[in-house]
Amino acid sequence: MPELPEVETVVRGLRLPFVGRTVTGVWTDRASVIAMPSPELFAARIVGQTVQAINRRAKYILCQMDHDVFAVHLKMTGRLYVAAPDETHPDDRWVRLRLELDNGKRLCFSDSRRFGRVYLAGSVNEIAPNLGPEPLEDDFTIAVLEQRLQGRHRAIKALLLDQSFVAGVGNIYADESLHRAGIHPLRLADSLTPAEIERLYSTIRASLSDGIDHEGASINWYRKPDGSKGESQEHFYAYDREGKPCLTCGQAIVKIRVAQRGTHFCPHCQPEK
Repeated sequence: MPELPEVETVVRGLRLPFVGRTVTGVWTDRASVIAMPSPELFAARIVGQTVQAINRRAKYILCQMDHDVFAVHLKMTGRLYVAAPDETHPDDRWVRLRLELDNGKRLCFSDSRRFGRVYLAGSVNEIAPNLGPEPLEDDFTIAVLEQRLQGRHRAIKALLLDQSFVAGVGNIYADESLHRAGIHPLRLADSLTPAEIERLYSTIRASLSDGIDHEGASINWYRKPDGSKGESQEHFYAYDREGKPCLTCGQAIVKIRVAQRGTHFCPHCQPEK
């Protein structure tokens, strides 16, 4: 599933072709892709509205319209791109929703696995009211992270995946952050020392920032709006490197399951205390 860096890259790639465009029509191949409101009300409300801005909250793409927020969650295989009707795109066969635009082009939402959803609401809080802090914002400080860890008797990897704890971090960047901080993924969150919390704070922000700089990780379905791949997968320290030597110590990266997710770490650099 695309995480914060991938979603942020999609947001940046959509601004030029989508901001300033007015929606003139809606097409969908299945009503369930529209999670909020009803498909009929969705079409009636969004047609005639102009895209004022595009931003991100957690893993949601947020398009600020004249009166509403048009939100998209890509889930596992969702892709967004703007194309002319006569253009052929490799993802056209999986298009679940199209927004017709006033310049003759279309915003296409393609989703092979059909898990992705779109929303039209007054704010993202109507869609996902319990999201945690944004890890790259200035108000996410070491003190905030330390406070949120208190009393959390859960494996730190599982906690990082919890979107109510911190928004936007998923399996990839949790593994990367923990590896760079030297913290075992099964360490209990409330057992981390102040020094470990400070390291984790820094590596969460560094891993996500590096992911944005490399325009996301194209290891499965994720692609940028222009169809090209991101390059974060070329710079992983731990994720998807099972059996390969640790870039720090040379010992083989191992894979276990934490919170039902494949988890990669170095037993030497991330000892289980």
